[in-house]
Amino acid sequence: MATIITMTEARATWPRLLSWMSPAFPVGAFAYSHGLERAIHDGLLHDRETLTDWLSALLTSGSGWNDAVLLAAAWRNAAEDGDARAIAEIAEAMAGSRERHMETTLQGAAFAQAVRIWEGGTGEEDDIPAIAYPVAAGIAAARHGVALADALTAYLHAFAANLVQAAQRLVPLGQRDGVRAMAALEPVVLLAGARASVATLDDLGSATPMSEIMSMKHEVQHSRVFRS
Repeated sequence: MATIITMTEARATWPRLLSWMSPAFPVGAFAYSHGLERAIHDGLLHDRETLTDWLSALLTSGSGWNDAVLLAAAWRNAAEDGDARAIAEIAEAMAGSRERHMETTLQGAAFAQAVRIWEGGTGEEDDIPAIAYPVAAGIAAARHGVALADALTAYLHAFAANLVQAAQRLVPLGQRDGVRAMAALEPVVLLAGARASVATLDDLGSATPMSEIMSMKHEVQHSRVFRS
């Protein structure tokens, strides 16, 4: 039976959700640029406008969109006490390069481990299997009574914010331009989250091949700051 979340319960889960998607949450998101480092190296991204366009594409028709669809599928599956292994396998298959696969599975495992603190664990368990980040986030959100719409918005916002901070270090991009980029991406995040909340796995797909190419090129980049 699907989980019914009341307004009171939704408000109660907000601090938890904010903690999960905070830069301080120990998933190591700061170590990954999602191929952005190579795109900046090759001159494809060089200012706030090009960064905003790039991230908008990822959120609406690229890896960010696919993550949102996978999170929603995992949330619904967990709400019905289903087995998410098939969704997890699809999520791994959607990783377009070795580094993207590493990025999503290592963050996913770290997220699943840290979330156990809210389940009576220590957050240091060593029995955490590799799992794609959006799948782990979707499962946890459903089990802890976090509304799907809230989970999607928070996840996509964190996705964008992490890449903006990477650009601030690499372009370099000033803090004011970083804030302007986040402000411009706000309606994109909300729209992508709303679309994903009613999407199914049939809606998976990417139209951002350059991002995938940059991620693959980053694998062999000689000097780099980020792991992806």
